[in-house]
Amino acid sequence: MENAEIQRIRNIGIVAHIDAGKTTTSERILFFTGLTHKLGEVHDGQAVMDFMQQEQERGITITSAAITTQWKNHQINLIDTPGHIDFTLEVERSLRVLDGIVMVFCAVGGVEPQSETVWHQADRYKVPRIAFVNKMDRQGADLFHTVEQMNEMLGANAVMFQIPIGKEAEFEGVIDIVTMKSIIYQDLDMIVSDIPQEFQAQAAKFREIMIEKLADFDEPLMEKYLAEEEITVADIKEAARHAVLSLCVTPVFCGTAFKNKGVRLLLDAVVDYLPSPIDRGIITGHDINNPEIVLSRKPSYKRPFSALAFKITNDAYVGQQTFVRVYSGELDSGVAVLNSSKRKKERVGRILRIHADSRQEVNQLRAGDIGALIGMKLTTTGDTLCDEQDPILLESINYPDTVLDMKVEPETKKDRDKLGLALNKIALEDPSFKVRYDDQTEETVISGMGELHLEVIVDRLKTEHKLVVNVGKPAVAFRETITRKVESNYRYKKQTGGKGQFAHIVFRLEPNDNGGLEFVNLVKGGNIPREYIPSIEKSFRNRAAKGLYAEYPMVNVRFVLIDGSYHPVDSSEMAFSICTSQALREIIHKAGPQLLEPMMKIEVNTPDEYMGDIIGDINRRRGKIENMRRHRKGSQKLTGTVPLMEMFGYASGLRTLSSGRAAFSMEFLKYAPLPKAIEDEIIAEIRSKKAGK
Repeated sequence: MENAEIQRIRNIGIVAHIDAGKTTTSERILFFTGLTHKLGEVHDGQAVMDFMQQEQERGITITSAAITTQWKNHQINLIDTPGHIDFTLEVERSLRVLDGIVMVFCAVGGVEPQSETVWHQADRYKVPRIAFVNKMDRQGADLFHTVEQMNEMLGANAVMFQIPIGKEAEFEGVIDIVTMKSIIYQDLDMIVSDIPQEFQAQAAKFREIMIEKLADFDEPLMEKYLAEEEITVADIKEAARHAVLSLCVTPVFCGTAFKNKGVRLLLDAVVDYLPSPIDRGIITGHDINNPEIVLSRKPSYKRPFSALAFKITNDAYVGQQTFVRVYSGELDSGVAVLNSSKRKKERVGRILRIHADSRQEVNQLRAGDIGALIGMKLTTTGDTLCDEQDPILLESINYPDTVLDMKVEPETKKDRDKLGLALNKIALEDPSFKVRYDDQTEETVISGMGELHLEVIVDRLKTEHKLVVNVGKPAVAFRETITRKVESNYRYKKQTGGKGQFAHIVFRLEPNDNGGLEFVNLVKGGNIPREYIPSIEKSFRNRAAKGLYAEYPMVNVRFVLIDGSYHPVDSSEMAFSICTSQALREIIHKAGPQLLEPMMKIEVNTPDEYMGDIIGDINRRRGKIENMRRHRKGSQKLTGTVPLMEMFGYASGLRTLSSGRAAFSMEFLKYAPLPKAIEDEIIAEIRSKKAGK
C-alpha cells in the first residue's frame, strides 16, 4: 500500500533556455489537470507560476515556483524554473530535489546556450529526463533538426516518440509512434484516429528506429525484436521507462503549448516514463560526527525522517516559507526536528502545500513530498532536517560565484538600517546574491550573477521593501589569490599597564589547487591551546573574505598553522585573532598576490555574412572563439570565452555589427588571472581612491 502511494508521486521540473515556453507549458499543465480554470499567459502578465511583480513585468521566470497537482491518479509536484542564466541557482537547487525533468526546446531555436547549461546540471545530479519540442507552429520550426542538435550537442540519445502532422502554421497534431495513432487538435479537443495513409510509411520508419534504440537497453525487447515477434505498446513503454530511468535515452515529444497542442500527451509521458521517489531509490548522506561514515535513507514512511531545505521565500501573509523535499519518514506540524547542518533543533509550525502564490495547509508531509514549512528560524538553503534520534547529513547545494558588484545606498540616512535588513532578507532567499559593507568607504556593495539579477534585486527593494535607493554602475567582481608559498613567524605583544596581550603563530600560506579557502591545523603538543585555534581560523577567513591585496575576496588559498606559543595570562582569543590578521597583512606581498577576473562562456548565433566582423570584435575584447558550428542554413553558432569586464554594452555593439540579426548569450565559466598591465591600472585606481579619502 505504502509503495503504491509513493510510486504514484512525480517530482518534476520544467526547465529550458529563456523564451522556449517553459512557463506557458506549466500553465497548460495546471489547466489540463484542473488546478486552474483560466489559461494564464506570460505575455499579458497573468501566468500563475510567474507570481512576482518583476516576473509579470518582464515576461520571464525569476524564481522557481512549486505547485502540487494531480493527473490520472498520480500526484505531480511541479517546479517551473527560470531560463535566464542570471538565475541559474534556482535551477541548481530545484534539480537537487527533483526526480525527473521535462526539458523544453524551442522548435525554431533548437538547442540554445542555457539548454546546454541545464542539461549538464541535470547530468551532475543524474536526473532522468524527457524532452518537449515546443512552438511547432512557428515559422522555421524543425523537430528533426532540433533532435539532431540534441544528439550532437548534448549527447542526449534523443528518440522521437511522436512525429508532427503539418508544418509551421499548418501544424495540426502528432502521430504517436508508440500507439501508432493520429492525434489532431481542434481548440481543446483531441481527435484520436488511425494514421492517415500518407503518414504510414514515415510512422513505420520512425517506430522501427525507436524500437531498435530501446532494444539496445532492454533484453526482453531485444529478444522479441530479433525473433520478429509482435511488440506491444506495453513492451515499448516498459522498455522506454527502464531506459529513461537509466539515463540511456531521451524520449522526444512535440507540440505548441500556447495553442494547447501536445500538453496532455506530455502529462501522460510524465506518468509513464519519469521516475517516482521509489524508482530514484535510496538517498545517501553522512554521519554528522564522522563524514567518513555513509548513511542511507529509503523512500519509506516507516524510515527515520529526513528532508532537504532547498529554498527560502518571504510571503507577506505567512512570513518566511522554507521549502523542503522529504526523502524518508513523516513530518507532522508542531514537532521538533534536528537541523543537522547547524546541529540545532527547530520546531515546525505549519505545513503548506503551495499553489504558486496561494497555499493549502496540511498536517503532514511524507516520504516523496515537497512542501513549505512555516516557523523555521535557523534553517537556510541546503540544510538537512532529520530525526533527532537518527541524524543524517545530506549533500548540500552548490552555489555559483558572483561576477558583478554594485554599490547601493538609501536615499536618506535613517533608512540605512532598513536597507541592511532588507538586503539580508533577500540574501537569505537567494544564496547566489551577496551583501558586504565596506568599512573604509562606508558603502554597501551587493554582488550577483549578472546585470539583470542585480536590477531585479534593486527593483525588489523598491516594490517589496518600499525603499528608495541610489545605485552605482555595475562593476566586475574580481577575486584575489596568491602564486607563491610563504612562511611567517609572527609575534603579537602589547602591554598596556594591566593585563597585556600576547600571541605567537608560525604558519604557511600557499596556493590551494582544490579551490576555495582551506585551514589546516598541524600544531602538536599544545603549543597553542585548542581553544585558541578557532579564533585563528576565523580571523584568517574574515581577512581573506575582505581581501588582503586589493580588497576583493580571496580564493584558492590554504592557511597551514604549523606552530606557535602562548602566555598563560596575556593570551586570549582576541590576541590570536589580531595576531593572525596582522601577520596576514604583513606577509601577503611576499606571496605573489594576483587579481583574477571572471571569464564568460559566450555563444553568438549570426548570419554568415557578419561572422568575420563579430569574430574580430570578440578578439578586440580579449576574447577567443573556440568553435564554429553550422546553426541553420545561412547561419553559424560561435562559441568561445571572453572577459566579463570587456562585455559591458556588447548587446548594442552586436546589434550594430549585424544590423540587429545576431543574438548572443553568456554564462560564467571560471576565474582567470588578469593581464599584468590591466591589474596594475586597477591597483593604481584603488590606491588613488584611498589616498583621496
